[in-house]
Amino acid sequence: MMLFVSKRKAIEALDLSGETLKRYRLHGEWIEGIHWVRINSRCVRYNLELIQDWCSNRNDPISHMRAIEVYKASLMSCQKRSGRTKL
Repeated sequence: MMLFVSKRKAIEALDLSGETLKRYRLHGEWIEGIHWVRINSRCVRYNLELIQDWCSNRNDPISHMRAIEVYKASLMSCQKRSGRTKL
């Protein structure tokens, strides 16, 4: 399960500055809703696992796209419903 983390935790874990995180977001290096989410006008959270994968696979976008597809498939909205029927 992938968790979204605060800017502070992302800075610590990735060893990147807050300005670098912002630049990657604003210049489209990272995809909103995938690599990061906006909670409100002042709060952004980062998908640490996918960003780490992006850092490792910057020169291999096909590999990173596979990680994105795995992430998307793991979302609850993509899970199949159980065999229950409505009452």
